[in-house]
Amino acid sequence: MRPKTPRPILLKNYRPPRYLIDKVDLDVALHPKRTRIRSRLSVRANPKVRGKREPLRLEGTHMELAEISVNRKKLAPKDYKLTDTSVTLTKTPAKPFMLEIVTFVNPEANKALQGLYRSNGVYCTQCEAEGFRRITYFLDRPDVLATYSVRIEADPEEAPVLLANGNLLERGLVDGGKRHYAIWRDPFPKPSYLFALVGGDLSSIASSFQTMSGREVDLRIYIEHGKEERAAWAMDSLKRSMRWDEERFGREYDLDVFNIVAVSDFNMGAMENKGLNVFNDRLILASPETATDTIFEAIESVVAHEYFHNWTGNRITCRDWFQLCLKEGLTVFRDQEFSGDERSETVQRILDVRRLKSMQFAEDAGPLAHPVRPESYIEINNFYTATVYEKGAELVRMIQTLLGREAFRRGMDLYFERHDGDAATVEEFITCFENASGTSLAQFRLWYSQAGTPELVCALRYDKTKKKAELSIEQALPPTSGQPHKKPLHIPLKLGLLGGNGHDVPLKLENGEELHNGVLPITKRKQTFRFADVPTRPVPSLLRQFSAPVNVTIDLSDDDVAFLMANDSDPFNRWQAANNFATRILVDTVRSLAKGKRASKGRPFAKALGAIVMNDALEPAYRAELLRLPSPSDIARVIGKNVDPARIHSAHRQLSTLVGRTLGPLLEDIYDEMAEDDPFSPDAESSGRRALRNGALTLLTARRSNRDLARLSKHYSKAPNMTDRAHALFLLAAHSGLERERALNDFYKNWKGDNLVIDTWFAAQALSPLAATLRQVKKLTEHTLFSLAAPNKVRALIDTFAMSNPVQFNRPDGTGYGFLAEQVLALDRLNPQIAARMLSAFRSWRALETGRRGHARKALQRIAKTKGSSPDVQEIVSKMLEP
Repeated sequence: MRPKTPRPILLKNYRPPRYLIDKVDLDVALHPKRTRIRSRLSVRANPKVRGKREPLRLEGTHMELAEISVNRKKLAPKDYKLTDTSVTLTKTPAKPFMLEIVTFVNPEANKALQGLYRSNGVYCTQCEAEGFRRITYFLDRPDVLATYSVRIEADPEEAPVLLANGNLLERGLVDGGKRHYAIWRDPFPKPSYLFALVGGDLSSIASSFQTMSGREVDLRIYIEHGKEERAAWAMDSLKRSMRWDEERFGREYDLDVFNIVAVSDFNMGAMENKGLNVFNDRLILASPETATDTIFEAIESVVAHEYFHNWTGNRITCRDWFQLCLKEGLTVFRDQEFSGDERSETVQRILDVRRLKSMQFAEDAGPLAHPVRPESYIEINNFYTATVYEKGAELVRMIQTLLGREAFRRGMDLYFERHDGDAATVEEFITCFENASGTSLAQFRLWYSQAGTPELVCALRYDKTKKKAELSIEQALPPTSGQPHKKPLHIPLKLGLLGGNGHDVPLKLENGEELHNGVLPITKRKQTFRFADVPTRPVPSLLRQFSAPVNVTIDLSDDDVAFLMANDSDPFNRWQAANNFATRILVDTVRSLAKGKRASKGRPFAKALGAIVMNDALEPAYRAELLRLPSPSDIARVIGKNVDPARIHSAHRQLSTLVGRTLGPLLEDIYDEMAEDDPFSPDAESSGRRALRNGALTLLTARRSNRDLARLSKHYSKAPNMTDRAHALFLLAAHSGLERERALNDFYKNWKGDNLVIDTWFAAQALSPLAATLRQVKKLTEHTLFSLAAPNKVRALIDTFAMSNPVQFNRPDGTGYGFLAEQVLALDRLNPQIAARMLSAFRSWRALETGRRGHARKALQRIAKTKGSSPDVQEIVSKMLEP
């Protein structure tokens, strides 16, 4: 069944705007239910567009049009055509003109959280991608750039803080002090999606930053009263990211102020509005008692990400939404580099690759596969995906790998110089690197237009007589929707060859060609590389540092993989070898269980793992990553078809128990040694020690002895910080019994009054693999602290269950799918954007075994048959059900 969907928007149909808006003056009078917006637009015809002049059409929806004037002359209804989605002038002046529009909106009723809305007493905007058209009628597209001046007026008791983009020009009282106003001006042209406005009763913390040219920038973070101390880490992260961008990319901040506002109801993680970033408060507020190390790291990363957008997204934006990767993929790459420099380059790379494989590789393998630069869309909000973000970042990283860091920096400098103030395209971005390096990237551009995850099928042959090694590589490019046939890609394959002594063999190609930084340029469907002067049979270390977003297949024995685990000079590939070894065992165990057998091949892996983890010379965070077994979703992706999540769960549990028992004494020593008496710090060393200790605790708990469960309960009750407490809570929630109930009740009692921290309580129960979990999750949707209108609550409970609990979401009776379908339909009436994103839990439904696959199809068909569903949901469901 293919539900009817609106006509798609196509990249090939892009046309530049026939009109431009150079200047926008907004006057906003805030009111909970009837906010008045008066816009004054300086409009002119686009001189670059030839042909017959057409009427001016402005997008607009979900608001009341009160008045339109052209050059101060009020228009009659016959002078314009008004629809549910636009207003079109019947006659458009030939010369530049002033267009004035008065609209009214109801912020209180706006549960979609797009445009101007009011939540918990705070007025807030979210205009990316097409929210500005919910505020006033406009050319709401990213290639229309204008300067903005904004006057905001409000009741001073309701909204003493009034903020907008740019620099503050003026503030004062009106109406005898019953109202007050603030005037903000942003001198830098920007598209409408970067407009922001905030009004509310907020507290703030303040600091300052001196730029590399000596300018002082006022920094402020606005938060809920009483939570000032919890914003300190975000402020510290902001200042470090500002300095890093100056040192790494030469980018200096350009306004007098930089403001951040934390709000509790927000569809995204954060938004990079020029000079006024708006954040989901879960990515600003943190203290040792309320936030885990994962949250501290996320705050550091996302604050940096949004700040870096000032240049890669704001000063240079994207020409159209098809170029979304140009700002998001590039900025993800920049925040990953920042996090690697601030913490650990290797650990950060491991975390990034874990996320890429679990989210984006799965997306590429399912019905939602699309190129990094899509060719069509119905609802652009559906393309804020792992492909655009994470794979988009990998493409930028590959350019750096191919060109080298110095040439890459020259290309970035040229991009900033050439396109500052522009709405750019992927082609213009790539051209800058070609011009700066003298290197053609013509074939590399295919990465932006071809979907799917390439596979490099490799084979190594060794001639001990001639001391030569031959590496053959074939690109396998699986078909994806609309792209049955693919062209070979330009893939940078970084590699090493390990000799019998465990050291790298110098890479000497037989034909005399030199390898740049150990990178083989893979450009053909089949290639063979011959290496000379190889003294012994080498063990290949392929895709070092994960130099390209591909899968690699090569026939290595268990001994070869263990050899790489012990000796590879590339620390990422040591981790990858351990991950591959564990994956191999888990897949074999799943297959054995399918045959009614019990596999027991994990002991060699456990011993090899113990030999690395016991090495105190390795950083604790790295050792912690080694202890993390591949996730069930990783195993499902490798199995590929006829996936049985219950068997994967059993296999994962078996291996966890085996490793816990085999390495018991070592893990107990690690648990004791990593205990800290020092005050909490979110720095890399301290968080790494906590991660290693909690990793050891996880595997010890997997043994399920009374002693281990007692240790876990004590870990919870004596936890000096939320990192340890939350980790223990999640482990306890996975075990039935009195200790589980005690911990959940204790956590609820202590944190029911904190809107953010209580999300951990919801998530711990949603993640539990126990058979009663679905029943409990359904019950929690009726809890007084849960609301479908609150995105954070939806993510904590429903999204955690559907996306992170494969064994219970994929129940063989299909009730997990039915539950999600019910929630999506209910949520779609409030917030279509969040509803559509929830559907990504079905992205791999076709890979399931027959019974579950049938239940998943019925759930999707139920959504498809529902009348009145949003275009957001329609688009995703139609793709899911495409044959």
